[in-house]
Amino acid sequence: MSDALPYRPKAGEIPTDPGVYRFRDADRRVLYVGKAKNLRARLSNYFAPLRTLHERTRRMVTTASSVEWTVVGNDVEALQLEYTWIKEFDPPFNVKYRDDKSYPYLAVTLADEAPRAIVTRRSGIPGARYFGPYPKVWAVNETLELLLKLFPIRTCKDSDYRRAIASGRPCFAGQIGRCFGPCSGTVTIEEHRANVDRFVAFMTNQDRRILDELSHQMLEASARLEFETAARRRDQLQAATQFFEKSAVVLRDDVDVDVFGIEHDELAAAVQMFVVRGGRVRGVHSWTVDKELDLPLGELVDSVVQNAYGADLRPGREVIVPELPDDADALQTWLSERAERKVRLKAAQRGDKAALLATATQNAKQSLMLYKTRRSADFTTRSRALEDIQEALGMADAPLRIECFDVSHLSGTNIVASMVVFEDGLPRKDEYRRFTVAESTDDTDSIHQVLTRRLAYLTGAEPGEGRAAGDPSSTTIEAETTEPGSTRRSKFSYRPNLLVVDGGQPQVEAAARALEESGVEGIYLCGIAKRLEEIWTPDADYPVILPRNSDALFLFQRVRDEAHRFAITHQRQRRKRDISSVLAEIPGLGPTRIKVLLRHFGSVKRLRQASVDEISGVDGFGPTLALVVHGHLRSGAGSQAG
Repeated sequence: MSDALPYRPKAGEIPTDPGVYRFRDADRRVLYVGKAKNLRARLSNYFAPLRTLHERTRRMVTTASSVEWTVVGNDVEALQLEYTWIKEFDPPFNVKYRDDKSYPYLAVTLADEAPRAIVTRRSGIPGARYFGPYPKVWAVNETLELLLKLFPIRTCKDSDYRRAIASGRPCFAGQIGRCFGPCSGTVTIEEHRANVDRFVAFMTNQDRRILDELSHQMLEASARLEFETAARRRDQLQAATQFFEKSAVVLRDDVDVDVFGIEHDELAAAVQMFVVRGGRVRGVHSWTVDKELDLPLGELVDSVVQNAYGADLRPGREVIVPELPDDADALQTWLSERAERKVRLKAAQRGDKAALLATATQNAKQSLMLYKTRRSADFTTRSRALEDIQEALGMADAPLRIECFDVSHLSGTNIVASMVVFEDGLPRKDEYRRFTVAESTDDTDSIHQVLTRRLAYLTGAEPGEGRAAGDPSSTTIEAETTEPGSTRRSKFSYRPNLLVVDGGQPQVEAAARALEESGVEGIYLCGIAKRLEEIWTPDADYPVILPRNSDALFLFQRVRDEAHRFAITHQRQRRKRDISSVLAEIPGLGPTRIKVLLRHFGSVKRLRQASVDEISGVDGFGPTLALVVHGHLRSGAGSQAG
């Protein structure tokens, strides 16, 4: 592959001004839109030698046939133009927002003669004032139900309103006391609008002083023996109290802030946006992002924040994000223009806002996990993923049984491996296996040993026999069941369609060597490289690149992550068991003292490196016992090193 792109601009043609650039394909379709403080510096990154580019960036620039740019006056104008063009062209290599459903809002139609409150997902109603978004329709309906007891404004349809005017009879809401009834003349249009203004002011400021006012009015009406009025004020006071109790106080009453929690991996990101007004969480907005290019968190924050604020949602006085983007100043100015007041963009490090950011991030983490689990659990999605894998790897049949292997170690010691099994795209945990590797030169050697052991069961030979008999390391791998004593299939007798190893080309070559030595045929093999999410096959010069949002890549990623999790868990259990067993051999150390010792030093490594004085400083350990513990640990470390 040549490193020279035919459409690369000549040296000096690209200006050094801020601007927005677009990559287009041969059909003039816009593939990617980006902004830059310095167009020449940014675009030169795309025209670096192809072998140095991220695989998906390389795919984008080789798919494109031209690049063009537009110079603007400053960073803010660049951000605004980028936002506009992304919305207009929907470029395939920019971030994709999969969950584009609209969320419910509470809107007040201020442009109407007699404004009304409605629950709507429709944006852009002329003259309307929006509040929200709310996570569910029931949440906004419940809020409106409470507020109508405080401010009984119109909620009926326009057709019902016109019919009531013509007949002189109040609509149903007016008959049951939920509306002042401007349509029937109970109140004037001006009086109704004044009540609407109070409704809007309360929703905007949510001033708790209304509780004292209603309480005072209730007592005054009672003193005047106006018991019906006092009862209405009592009901309104209860409604107001209930409204404030529904949203827990998270910050000071004067705080208006939007908090973005983001959890992302190589393929996707989940966003949780907490809308805090008057110190309380008034709305939660969540969505999922598909990443075509591997964006760092700062660039992802830039895109997420721009996408969050449409025409009907104004930014709070502060916008809290997990990491500031490079153009934080420009983004802050853009947010201020959207809000028509000063907005601060910041990354909270400590305090209540940082705690709220942590909560939002935790919710985003759960959303991402749920999103990926649902994609994997759906039968149609799984079937499509298996068919795509079959096509991408050139398999004769769909991989109905996939086995994935991962190796884990601690600085080259305590080497373990895992095998996880997916059948029909779903995990079979009763089929999982764990391995212990006694000696190994590196990860590729470990992979070769583990695959040799596993494949030996398919040939009917015991591990260490047949083609692997001459290899002394083949007898140093020990398989363990996930559930001792459980009923399971006979060892590894079931034949996989596809073997997957966690790693790139070197790991795949080691696995291919084990497959060839075993004599087993008809099993396909591939590896998935962590950082770039590339699929490598034996004897291939280039990896297989699956679309970033494809179900096949999601399945590969889930299989790989499950193998990694299982291996890490096994290694941690063995480390804990090993050190506990060593300490248990020391005279005078019981379970309680062992726990105290491990808790004090925090890790096995720190305990092994501790001096006699440091050990004697632990509660319950004198100089004599500390010397014994130190001697046992040092002798154990020396024997292992040898």
